Amino acid sequence: MIVIEGTVRIPPARLDAARPVMEQMIRASRAEAGCLDYAYSVDVLDPGLIRVSERWMSREALAAHFKTAHMATWRSFFPQLGITDRSLRLYEAEPEPI
Repeated sequence: MIVIEGTVRIPPARLDAARPVMEQMIRASRAEAGCLDYAYSVDVLDPGLIRVSERWMSREALAAHFKTAHMATWRSFFPQLGITDRSLRLYEAEPEPI
């Protein structure tokens, strides 16, 4: 299993504009083959900090994710939403027990 963990920054004043775009990205990603979980959350103490959490069945599933139309759409919104300070890390983990 592949785990992605990290953060991005969005100016707090743009969070309302970002929510529908983030929701679209989350829904589309969760529907992908090989996606076990995909989530964004706003840090309670730092509202401009968005925490990213992803779990994928394999590196191949993650590679396919990067080639999707919804990923390209999400990235196209970065300048408009003021997204900065992307910091994402990839970890390999044992699959969860069934």
